[in-house]
Amino acid sequence: MNLLTSMRYLVALNEHRHFARAAQACHITQPALSNALRALEEEFGVVIVRRGRVFGGLTPEGEQVLATALSMLKAEEALRQDLSAGAGGLRGKLRMAAVPTAMPMLTRFAALLREQHPGITPMVLSMSSLEIESGLEDLTLDLALGYSDRMRINGRAARSTRVTVWPQYQEHYFLLSPAGQKKASKAVTWAQAASLPLCLLTPDMHNRLIVDESFKAAGCEVVAAMETNSVLSLMLAVTEGGLHSILPGALVATLPDSARLSVQPLRTPQVQTAIAFLTPPQEISTRAQQLAIELMQSAAWRDQCTRFAGAMR
Repeated sequence: MNLLTSMRYLVALNEHRHFARAAQACHITQPALSNALRALEEEFGVVIVRRGRVFGGLTPEGEQVLATALSMLKAEEALRQDLSAGAGGLRGKLRMAAVPTAMPMLTRFAALLREQHPGITPMVLSMSSLEIESGLEDLTLDLALGYSDRMRINGRAARSTRVTVWPQYQEHYFLLSPAGQKKASKAVTWAQAASLPLCLLTPDMHNRLIVDESFKAAGCEVVAAMETNSVLSLMLAVTEGGLHSILPGALVATLPDSARLSVQPLRTPQVQTAIAFLTPPQEISTRAQQLAIELMQSAAWRDQCTRFAGAMR
């Protein structure tokens, strides 16, 4: 039995929560994955996986094995990067995630990192805030871009004490309307926006909480005309469906000048939300992580934040 390979299969099963999908992600058959996990159980003399007609989760002993598996795979990647750097050319992966509204900025960051360090292969993922917190905690994410204030609410402070927060920019909010319905660039109040048929993110998204709280601060409560967990759907609801929506500046900056949209800053209240990079504990830090942390503090990246995540395009 190859212990490291079996550990990788266990991590894949925990991530996908499904035997067939985990096997597919590992490019093996489902029986091969199941046999490797049974061999792992025999090696340690404990039941790791709760089996039934479907995946039933990990046992308490399985959770212990998983924690070790995650540390082993992190150490392996760190070693591979050290060896490749020593041989004259750093090669390695960097698994990154962002909340949907910050995806444009994370993509810009990944492209800049790749430009400066061609040997790094960034993986850019869109995740909810809860998924990001779990990924940072179990070390399946190398870094993330999300809401720093969220780390201090809903009882997460204790869990997040070892997560490092790197402030980046303030998220500003804009009303998007079908072209011709509103005069572009003229500010509009949250109360005025509340009277419009709005397409908003679903209630499980943290950005929706921010939007709802902003309407409450303006003395309004809004019932969305349409809800979605897709930022692309928000934009299409405006361009194709005649609805209105609310998006932060980082997303507004991705709109081409030819887009059939009118954009207005939202005021009264003036809402700004802190966006930060979040990194997990650095006991096992890869070279790619270290280079990413250097980049997020650089003038080149600060310029990107100023140009594309500010108050207006």
